[in-house]
Amino acid sequence: MHEGISYRFTRAVVRRPCNNIVNGLRAVESGAPDFDLFRAEHAAYVSTIESLGLEVTVLPALEEFPDSVFIEDTALCLPEGAIILRPGADSRLGEARESARALAGIGLDLVEISPGGTVDGGDILVTGTAVLVGLSARTNLAGFESLREILGSWGYDAMAVRTPADVLHFKSDCNALDDDTLLCTSRIAADPQLGEYRILTVPPGEEAAANSIRINEKVLVPAGFSGTAEMLASSGFDVELLSVRQPALLDGGLSCMSLRFSSSG
Repeated sequence: MHEGISYRFTRAVVRRPCNNIVNGLRAVESGAPDFDLFRAEHAAYVSTIESLGLEVTVLPALEEFPDSVFIEDTALCLPEGAIILRPGADSRLGEARESARALAGIGLDLVEISPGGTVDGGDILVTGTAVLVGLSARTNLAGFESLREILGSWGYDAMAVRTPADVLHFKSDCNALDDDTLLCTSRIAADPQLGEYRILTVPPGEEAAANSIRINEKVLVPAGFSGTAEMLASSGFDVELLSVRQPALLDGGLSCMSLRFSSSG
């Protein structure tokens, strides 16, 4: 068991949003994000992470890649090094190359997913007992097998799980609160593959709040989901609300805007 691996972090890497973010991918058209508001929300996100004790590396914007602010899809960072992923959307493959360059520049050892496989970081959930990988439209079985082989060499167990139908990423519906507790939507809470975990289910109508993230002693929850915030607080978690209304227009949220990891083994 890798105690605290899912929520105890010392470092984070983020990438500034680019002006071209209005052309980012989205499953449902809910309107284009406002760049100035997006930039303000992103700045508040970075400031919050820093306030929780993380050393944050802020990478420059990439105008040629509208979705590059969602850096988590490009790599999985663990104390052993960084696994460079192969995003399932062809337009995002260049983002992974840029992330590889940046992560090597801050001293991380790199290994890459084998060609032919696709894996988005939004489908990877690290818990205290296993790395759960949601098979989805963006993450295929070949990508999972390549990832599992790498993780196995580092001493991690990996398990393929179900991403609910019509859900972009596994972590849209499920995130870790501690080593053995998951915050989930009702769509996934009853999945027998998650039977070893304690499950907290977000209230009806607050499905987007499942994309909350724990960083050290704080759980960051998207603003506007008071039911989820109250449930977590009553369960003993220290909660802070943070606005991600602009990222949500591009199917983004709290987890996908940073690579979070511990620099110590």
